Amino acid sequence: ENQNRVLKNDLFFLMSSESYEDLGKCSILLDDVEELYLNSFCKGFRIKDSKVYPLFLNYQLLGSLHKEMISVEGNGFTRINLRQDRLLDIPVFIPPLSEQQQIVSFLDTKTSLIDSLIEKTQQKIELLKEKRTSLINEVVTKGLNPNVEMKESSVEWIGKIPSHWKRTPLKYNSYMKGRIGWKGLKQDEFLDKGNYYLITGHDIKNDKMNWENCYHISKERYEESPEIMLQEGDLLFTKDGTIGKTLYIESLPKPTSLNSHLLVIRPLNKFYDSKFLQYMFKTSQFLMYVEHNKTGTTFYGMSQNSMENFKGYFPPLSEQQQIVEYLDEQTQLIDKTISIEEKRIELLKEYRQSLISEVVTGKRKVVE
Repeated sequence: ENQNRVLKNDLFFLMSSESYEDLGKCSILLDDVEELYLNSFCKGFRIKDSKVYPLFLNYQLLGSLHKEMISVEGNGFTRINLRQDRLLDIPVFIPPLSEQQQIVSFLDTKTSLIDSLIEKTQQKIELLKEKRTSLINEVVTKGLNPNVEMKESSVEWIGKIPSHWKRTPLKYNSYMKGRIGWKGLKQDEFLDKGNYYLITGHDIKNDKMNWENCYHISKERYEESPEIMLQEGDLLFTKDGTIGKTLYIESLPKPTSLNSHLLVIRPLNKFYDSKFLQYMFKTSQFLMYVEHNKTGTTFYGMSQNSMENFKGYFPPLSEQQQIVEYLDEQTQLIDKTISIEEKRIELLKEYRQSLISEVVTGKRKVVE
């Protein structure tokens, strides 16, 4: 325990990570904290040379030069790991102590300004996301016509809804299926083999599909579960882990199936539009339903039965399609602005790291 206890001015390294980006991430403890210990993914370094200023060394290790030197030392597949002996061989460049202190003072000022800009931009992004959610909530529960006749809903916080809308469980108008395990072989015995796609929740980000990294399965494995052979117009829903990610299948480049963490939801009787349902799954009404019906402690899940019993408010199909067209247009405008702001944050982070690297390696002179 004493070996893993940390003290003020200790440096920490992330020695194991799921990505090269986080590998070797370092930080410094600036406060006196009692009874604080490292976990198994971190290594701590204590500087005992009085001529080395810990804050300067922390900045140097945060710079892009050392980030690259550290990342190339990583090894592994599902997790990337650093060996302590390889990390100890990474060279550092130490100027006189007074110069180290002046560099730290300069970087503290500059990085604080950059961090402030990043924080303000992140706040702007959060406000845009709230605006997006509010817009979806309003239109999916009230419609587009402000003069339509209204009636009381059965949900207190929703209030009134258009009088001609119908509330019904998904199970009465949906085909809903998920994969029930695998027969015979283990997954790693056949994944990445064959010419058929297998979608997992990791392939879905921001309602879009990453086909390039999608698993492949054999024809035999694809045909093993005909009930989840996907069709254009299907809606996918992640029911385990990160609950609620959705994907509208606009087109299929190859015959495609899904893993056991996803559900395929297909409209029946032309009662609803899949993209309208996708927007409904983003409303506060549905998110509250998920919160009350999910199971598990560290790994959450939604049962197919709970999904089938969810009751949504549905206008006629033609009105749903009008709502989808309106929301597609409005949310794309918001998403475009969010994307611009996210790019701004990335550029600020890159500038921050580049600035640190130039200063702590002497490429940019800040000391007279």
